[in-house]
Amino acid sequence: MSAARTAEAAGRQVEEVLDRLAGTADRDTVAAAEDVVRVLMEFYGSGLARIVELLGRPGSGSGPGPHPASGPGSAARSGPGSGAEPLGALLADELVASLLNLHGLHPEDLPTRIDRALAALPQPARNAGFDAASGVLRLAVEASSGCGCSGTQDTTRQAALDALACFAPEVTGVELEPAVRAPALLQIGTRPPRAAALGSAPGDAS
Repeated sequence: MSAARTAEAAGRQVEEVLDRLAGTADRDTVAAAEDVVRVLMEFYGSGLARIVELLGRPGSGSGPGPHPASGPGSAARSGPGSGAEPLGALLADELVASLLNLHGLHPEDLPTRIDRALAALPQPARNAGFDAASGVLRLAVEASSGCGCSGTQDTTRQAALDALACFAPEVTGVELEPAVRAPALLQIGTRPPRAAALGSAPGDAS
């Protein structure tokens, strides 16, 4: 395959296609095609700007100055998206991840990308199983408080779908399993001062 297409060559091809549409289609069709091109340009422009911003942040390891130390224990200290390396910051960003997934360029497997999406949710949730045939992901939502009503479930489901659309577009539906409530903790306090005073022996007070 030849080298990557240059911006100039791609621009010429887009103009040729629009010119052919202008000669054969009505104005509304031409305007719609131009809108598509404009939206795509804005989308990719935003993605490139985001990449430049992330790589330019201190500690990204891509700019001038000292880079993060590397050694036998460095990999263990830096998890996915920790920013210890430039790629981690990019893969953890929703906009950049969506662009990579759009073109099949995201280097992480599906379970890892699902975990990234779930980490962004306001309520803790874990992957309880994904059905590749239907595209449905089952989520076990952990809740220490709340009523578990339908409104809360709908909010959690929509938040999950929004995050998964960026990190794991293979997921097209979400089913929530019954919430697992954290057990109540037994509160053990000190003896009340009044009780301690009543229980003291006569003549103790001076």
